[in-house]
Amino acid sequence: MARSRSSSLSRLRYINPAYYLKRPKRLALLFIAFVSVTLFVWDRQTLVREHEVEVSMLKEDMIQLQNQLEELKNIQGVSGEKMNLNGKHSEVSKKEGTPDDPIDIQRRQKVKDAMLHAWNSYEKYAWGQDELQPQTKNGVDSFGGLGATLIDSLDTLYIMGLDEQFQRAREWIANSLDFNKNYDASVFETTIRVVGGLLSAYDLSGDKVFLEKAKDIADRLMPAWNTPSGIPYNVINLVHGNAHNPGWTGGDSILADSGTEMLEFIALSQRTGDPKYQQKVENVIAELNKTFPADGLLPIYINPHRGTTSYSTITFGAMGDSFYEYLLKVWIQGNRTTAVKHYREMWETSMKGLLTLVRRTTPSSFAYLCEKIGSSLIDKMDELACFAPGMLALGSSGYGPDESQKFLTLAEELAWTCYNFYQSTPTKLAGENYFFHAGQDMSVGTSWNILRPETVESLFYLWRLTGNKTYQEWGWNIFQAFEKNSRIESGYVGLKDVNTGVKDNMMQSFFLAETLKYLYLLFSPPSVIPLDEWVFNTEAHPLRIVTRNDQEGNSGGSDRQHKLIVRSRARKEGRFGDD
Repeated sequence: MARSRSSSLSRLRYINPAYYLKRPKRLALLFIAFVSVTLFVWDRQTLVREHEVEVSMLKEDMIQLQNQLEELKNIQGVSGEKMNLNGKHSEVSKKEGTPDDPIDIQRRQKVKDAMLHAWNSYEKYAWGQDELQPQTKNGVDSFGGLGATLIDSLDTLYIMGLDEQFQRAREWIANSLDFNKNYDASVFETTIRVVGGLLSAYDLSGDKVFLEKAKDIADRLMPAWNTPSGIPYNVINLVHGNAHNPGWTGGDSILADSGTEMLEFIALSQRTGDPKYQQKVENVIAELNKTFPADGLLPIYINPHRGTTSYSTITFGAMGDSFYEYLLKVWIQGNRTTAVKHYREMWETSMKGLLTLVRRTTPSSFAYLCEKIGSSLIDKMDELACFAPGMLALGSSGYGPDESQKFLTLAEELAWTCYNFYQSTPTKLAGENYFFHAGQDMSVGTSWNILRPETVESLFYLWRLTGNKTYQEWGWNIFQAFEKNSRIESGYVGLKDVNTGVKDNMMQSFFLAETLKYLYLLFSPPSVIPLDEWVFNTEAHPLRIVTRNDQEGNSGGSDRQHKLIVRSRARKEGRFGDD
């Protein structure tokens, strides 16, 4: 026992600092040993970190090489393969006829890389939230926590062939998406982004989880149409179903917010076989058609109790725009049959009114669309109204030869103006709206840019419908301006001022849903989302065209229509894939 105690005390002296102070050589050896071990551990950790970075870079290089290989297959007209959601491979048909332009391939890849940067930033910093704030690297629930960016991006991911990202988003929707939120949601924004995004993902993939979720959120929106006139309230609580209008409208409903749900709700009736969705939205058009004016131009405020318009602005910009867009697109969605002819007729009436709003600047003769209050014209045009060139081009084919050319020419003139909204600023990005003065052409009004898509949307349609590659060049210039001014390490941001380039802190969900999708399609073959098979909603979500017959009239969807959808999807599975 005494020997054991003595041995223990002997060992303890080595941890006593006084022992080493009396023996400097041993202290020096201990210090050298400590430094050596520290350097060894630090070196190992550094090597591990460097290895992780190298592995990550190699993965990125591998993805890029895979993408380039797929693009080379496109040039040679080789059919690729795309993994579907069930893990089975299905052929992806490529562009028929002439090979893909190598410049288009390179530009398309650049846009795809931009989408990956935006998506990866969202996934890293704001997963499951509505939108990313890139500068502060956090998410924000701009729409009540419905996963707006995630849902808005689904079809863009699918079209670009980003299967792993699409699958992760699909799993979040299946397992985490919950609409049971005590939140007053915009009926319009929720419809175009969430219902539209889910239905498009369903039409593209055939995965029923998207249809089930679309039905869930649509059912929560339905009480908004329970008004004396059938004109919906524009805000509704997703849990309690209490609907109302914003206080700043004086109790009125907004034209665009009330008349931009037809595509989505008609499609939902067709896919589910339940006519109630279609009936609600088509009743709105029937009500407005009762007092539709001779020039087809409606003020932006409508009384939901009487169904009549209130004295307010007439515009193809904010709060008016997509109402006119959907008159045309419901006609296209129904495959231009007599069952949807009245939509086309209303649209053509409105286009007569649009012609009365066209003015031209001096000295450069830029065509633009005025706004109107009463009988007074206002020389102002929103960038939002830059959807109109695409709409006019898309609708021109329904006219006779002379009228068709007239509207196509106007579309091209307006597109030139919208492109110059971009080119006229130091950053080459457009402001929110422009004013026009005699002898001065145009000047930016509200000077922010929030990554809007309307101009590139119109360039996409004009390129598809005319084949004029000038529109691709304009789109490429706009894309480069976004890359230069809006891309940061953690995503994309808008500009507070297009003159100074000062950045904001928001990556809008429509940048991924619309702006990047239209830019990608601008450099893709026409067989990718062909316009004779798909119609885009106002958030750029493609929905399959389904022929509507006379006997169906306005009564809603049918099981037969739903079966046609399924057969069409099975027949053309993978038609739109590119990478």
